[in-house]
Amino acid sequence: MKQANAMIDDAPNNAPTAADVYAARARIDGRVMRTPLVQAGRLSALTGADIWLKLENLQYTGAFKERGALNKLLLLSDEDRARGVIAASAGNHAQGVAYHARALNVPATIVMPVTTPDVKVRQTKELGAEIVLSGHAFDEANETANDLRRERNLVFIHPFDDPQVIAGQGTIALEMLEDGPDFDLMIVPIGGGGLVSGMALAVKDKKPAMKIIGVQAALFPSMVNALDGAARVTGGNTLAEGIAVKEAGKLTRNIVRDFVDDIALVDERILERALSMLMNEQKLLVEGAGAAGLAAILADPGRYNGKTVGLVLCGGNIDARLLSMILMRDLARAGRLARLRVQLLDMPGQLVKVAAIIANQEGNVIDVGHHRTYSDLPAKMTCMDVTIDTQGQDHLNRILQNLRDEGYEVEIAAY
Repeated sequence: MKQANAMIDDAPNNAPTAADVYAARARIDGRVMRTPLVQAGRLSALTGADIWLKLENLQYTGAFKERGALNKLLLLSDEDRARGVIAASAGNHAQGVAYHARALNVPATIVMPVTTPDVKVRQTKELGAEIVLSGHAFDEANETANDLRRERNLVFIHPFDDPQVIAGQGTIALEMLEDGPDFDLMIVPIGGGGLVSGMALAVKDKKPAMKIIGVQAALFPSMVNALDGAARVTGGNTLAEGIAVKEAGKLTRNIVRDFVDDIALVDERILERALSMLMNEQKLLVEGAGAAGLAAILADPGRYNGKTVGLVLCGGNIDARLLSMILMRDLARAGRLARLRVQLLDMPGQLVKVAAIIANQEGNVIDVGHHRTYSDLPAKMTCMDVTIDTQGQDHLNRILQNLRDEGYEVEIAAY
């Protein structure tokens, strides 16, 4: 992704190459899952693109990060293994390092932001690593990890800005090229840039004409800022916490500049919709970062119409409560779930009449609240909050119209 006026550091001498990706594949072969690549028929029909999904959410730790972590660990000297390793991560890199460090008998310390979902903290601890919670984002956790590295003389394993980690992540692209169709392009999530850098190195070596599109959460446009020198605001509560990085890597920004064709930014609503579609249409559980590639297609469907597209579902570690909330919000946006506020005369039989109208239209009442005291309606009026399950927006509209035809004032609550 070349930028005419980009302020970019010269590439460091230890920048990885495609040869490093090939070497990493041989090194980690048999130690990480060669995940399936599947055609997403339902998503393809809905979007107009021929979509293929690389299921890295099926790795033992639920994410692609195992690949780079293992490649780095296997290249450590015996002396470095004895010292132990430390990493900073929002969760997936943490689990990858912890899992393979335990298998190689290497002591591991992981620094995680205090905002990391509980599922990721718990799973990392269960893999035998010492957990330190510090800071509210990756960058703050990374500072703490560097302090501990110096104090304890540990080996630091960076989640993305390390040539051996980058090379390990790039093995995903080699598998996709071997197992899949003739792709027009691949869409790859970007946080710090390790995954997209490794994959771009491999793809451009084997198929230079193939496009690589990166995608970032709009709240964290760190790589875009690094490439064009802009100062877009970076930060916020994103669903895609796995790619919530405030500053792109020094190594990765140079690789992205030279080998990635474009970067898309996607907002939170599109990320939620993509995650829900993967769950509902393809029966695949992903975290926010794992849905970023599909979000890019949903945000600009015309760009990908008729194209054969490879997406990396980079992780599947999502908190169950967050997942439940997202799926319910998606039902509300589709009109499948709605909360209605109906104004009533405060007299016997009104609740039954409203319920009967809804039932006659085959709506399903799942929750009712009746408010007399906390209302600014006239004293002889009251209101009823009713949550209903419908067949979709058209069905919901019919129910609303029937209530109004019967003389009830009704509004739908915002979601």
